[in-house]
Amino acid sequence: MGDAASEAGTSLDAILGGRLRLRQPLDGHRVGADAVLLAAAAGAPARRLVDVGAGVGAVGLALLQRWPEALGDLVEIDPALAALSRENAALNGLEKRARAIVADALRAPDRRAAGLADGKADLVVTNPPFFDPRQVRASPDARRARAHVAPARDGAASPLEAWIVACLALLAPGGRFVMIHRPDALGAILAALGRRLGGVALLAVQPRAGANAHRLLISGVKGSRAPLSIVPPLALHEASGAFTARAEAIHRGEATIDWQE
Repeated sequence: MGDAASEAGTSLDAILGGRLRLRQPLDGHRVGADAVLLAAAAGAPARRLVDVGAGVGAVGLALLQRWPEALGDLVEIDPALAALSRENAALNGLEKRARAIVADALRAPDRRAAGLADGKADLVVTNPPFFDPRQVRASPDARRARAHVAPARDGAASPLEAWIVACLALLAPGGRFVMIHRPDALGAILAALGRRLGGVALLAVQPRAGANAHRLLISGVKGSRAPLSIVPPLALHEASGAFTARAEAIHRGEATIDWQE
């Protein structure tokens, strides 16, 4: 458990049916369904994983807990959140296999300075900020703005492209990339992936069966030449508002998302 200073303004919560405990800020972005879905969609076990934009470490730590042989880097630009991810690793007995890194992952010099080598990861998972600063007004709260609005980058068609390109730079050949984002960003996502990634698979997440998707999970393999595929959608809720059986199992940490469906 952290000291009193680190615990001020935070709560201690549990996800995945109580399997993973997390200390997180009371204000700003909170761990929720997106992190659970991203962790569930990570695919086959990896030996070395990187969680880009890790926040308090929910996704990366969930995977390290699931895969006892894995090592993971939790990369976060906000030093306070990175400190919480380090504390959460210890809280869950994962401190020997998790490394919290404070860095701007989108800048290669920052990655190198932080000891994060390109081309080495078997898996990169990421839940990028969903919004472009050219299209929305950012929150005046700096931490909330960083969580929801991607920074503009010189030389990139969009902030999302810069984020994806940086993530793919971390991957080894044959490594897997998994991301959660908004469905309306699909065109920009595919443009950013270009020929860098193959075997791309898309999974739409619906609030309920028959509804328009509100999230999109994307998976692919660096260097693969396999064609794009669309797997059956995941509906989260019944008409009553209760979780579907599949969504309930995922949120309790009892099931994962199978990209071969």
